[in-house]
Amino acid sequence: MRISTPGRICLFGEHQDYLGLPVIAAAISRRIGIEGTYRNDQKVILHLPDLGLREEFSLSDTFPYVIQRDYFRSTINVLKRKGLVFSRGFECTIHGNIPINSGTSSSSALIVSWAHFLDKMSDNPVNFSQKELGEIANAAEVLEFGEPGGMMDHYSTAIGNVIYLESTPEIRVETLTPKLGAFVLGDSLEPKDTLGILARCRFGMEDVIKKVTSFNPQFSIFSTPTEHLTDYQNILSDDEMGLLKANIDDRDILLEGKLLLSKNIEGAVDRSFDEDFGNLLYRHYKNLRDYKRTSTPKIEKMMDAALQAGALGGKINGSGGGGCMFVYAPQKAEEVAEAIEREGGKSYIITVDSGTILEDAQP
Repeated sequence: MRISTPGRICLFGEHQDYLGLPVIAAAISRRIGIEGTYRNDQKVILHLPDLGLREEFSLSDTFPYVIQRDYFRSTINVLKRKGLVFSRGFECTIHGNIPINSGTSSSSALIVSWAHFLDKMSDNPVNFSQKELGEIANAAEVLEFGEPGGMMDHYSTAIGNVIYLESTPEIRVETLTPKLGAFVLGDSLEPKDTLGILARCRFGMEDVIKKVTSFNPQFSIFSTPTEHLTDYQNILSDDEMGLLKANIDDRDILLEGKLLLSKNIEGAVDRSFDEDFGNLLYRHYKNLRDYKRTSTPKIEKMMDAALQAGALGGKINGSGGGGCMFVYAPQKAEEVAEAIEREGGKSYIITVDSGTILEDAQP
């Protein structure tokens, strides 16, 4: 049995989902796969050669958890609560080519693959939908350990292609089917500063919203137009005002992006799409760079080199402060990839890809 699941990039809505705002994400053609067979005992043996690791436990002792973020056991426990039965163990090998710890959702893709594999290998498979597998992976990775986190990574890797995800007032997923060319993913090879970035982008913005709503209870992050933000100049510092304007602009960029992507479907002819799409990505990037401060000098050099080589726009991906950026380069992907490498990054030419799939049904 072999299952594979893609990584993902966030096209629009970076650092907005935890504010309750929607996101648009795309699955990418870098994947992580699990291949395994049944054992004649209750052991689960996992080989992770990419990380030089091996994990072993018994199906009879999957709870309580024995290590922090014990996702392999937690996924089994979530599925057992849904009624799945496992009378035999498994021996599996896990391989992937998604950059690790770089903001491309390698961990979420792994847990989606594991949940998919377990469903198929259980005594009573449910054959969960891709959306349901995303929800199971979120429960195993986030809810089971009481950690903060949205569902973008799990839904986008499980469902695949391009999705629009709303979390407020309730979760709603819409699959988009734009016709998109090649992207180039650039790994800066710098460790992400996730906690530092969150302190500014999330907690800093939450403080701004509290100040503004105390001054004007009618303010809404969802609907207040940009031209009304001048009303708050006297209660916010320049830095806080910049952060507020950037978030409102990013909200509007996503809506423009959704409209653009919804029009660019197979068979539609719009010669200006690539340029308009690239410009929106870069506009988002400038807000992330200048106001949310998620970029780094190295990523800025990689971005500048990519644009000079023919990319039409792009942005930093994930929490930032390191990790990956990507650019849209439907015409000159090879040249752009080489330009990123010259600046010390690791480049990957990628396309939009399908969600989690069963590649080989032989147990």
